[in-house]
Amino acid sequence: MADAREHALDGSRGSIVVREWPSRDRPRYLALVIHGYGEHVGRYAEVADVLVRHGAAVFGPDHVGHGRSAGERVLIEDFEDVVADVHAVAGLARAAYPDVPVVMVGHSMGGLIAARYAQLHGDGLAALVLSGPVIGDWELPRRLLALDEIPDTPISPAALSRDPGVGAAYVADPLVWHGPMKRPTVEAFARMLDTVSKGGALGRLPLLWLHGDNDRLVPLAGSRVGVEELRGGVPSEYVHDEHIYGEHIYPEARHEVFNETNKADVFADLLHFLDGVFTH
Repeated sequence: MADAREHALDGSRGSIVVREWPSRDRPRYLALVIHGYGEHVGRYAEVADVLVRHGAAVFGPDHVGHGRSAGERVLIEDFEDVVADVHAVAGLARAAYPDVPVVMVGHSMGGLIAARYAQLHGDGLAALVLSGPVIGDWELPRRLLALDEIPDTPISPAALSRDPGVGAAYVADPLVWHGPMKRPTVEAFARMLDTVSKGGALGRLPLLWLHGDNDRLVPLAGSRVGVEELRGGVPSEYVHDEHIYGEHIYPEARHEVFNETNKADVFADLLHFLDGVFTH
């Protein structure tokens, strides 16, 4: 695995811990990895290793209330604050490696954050990769907010991957949140889903969408609504250009496609897309 080092940034709501997996030489590109709800960027060490071997320098924050960053656990009152924190991380990465193209990889909740980032700062990105993204018609916030009390129902480790080792490591990870969702966070999810839905398409920004077709946490059909909204402004002559848009739906795969039993195929698809972006 690639060696990692850590940085601390002043975030919107306290100190943010950023992990960097440096490039072995001058990088071909920078990859910003945006993690999902309740977890931390340390769970993306293998993704970072794949990208470093492909020529990237990789950076990723623990979001406010997550991992080793400050804040009440899993409390996010406004996702725009998290997007601002990610923008600060991008600044850190660009300062370390000036004039290098930037790719953003967002998983699950990180896909929501990355999509909003691309709407606001897409002119500074070379490509956007969304894995099981919480965008479009995700019904969980509506269902939870209709209840008087949000139930203490932790994420099922079996929903993450067909590899039981992934679920076991998740359960044992002390930096992962295993308690209930908090109402302000659920409300913030609902608001940002609406904001991204209305926030406009990404035009010609290259977009890759990866999703398991047996994803029970973020069902495929709801995310497709959001992906189509993000693609809405692509000129007709680019709609079928695989270097502008790529989509891979993996049969039987669950929520974390980068941790799935077919992850070698997922990584190959990711690198093939990025090679196309940087050679066209």
